[in-house]
Amino acid sequence: MSGRDGGKKKPLKQPKKEKSETTEEDLEQQKKKREQQKALEEARKLASQKGPLKGLGKK
Repeated sequence: MSGRDGGKKKPLKQPKKEKSETTEEDLEQQKKKREQQKALEEARKLASQKGPLKGLGKK
């Protein structure tokens, strides 16, 4: 006899993650990553303004 076992089981609670300490190296990496993202966004804007490339040759 199953009794009250029917239905969906609740998942077990996960333990809370401990806050990790950020070092200067981590901050530098995050800053560098943000700068790369900004440069990529600007390059995309410039590429979208110019339109399709011409003179690529005949196929």
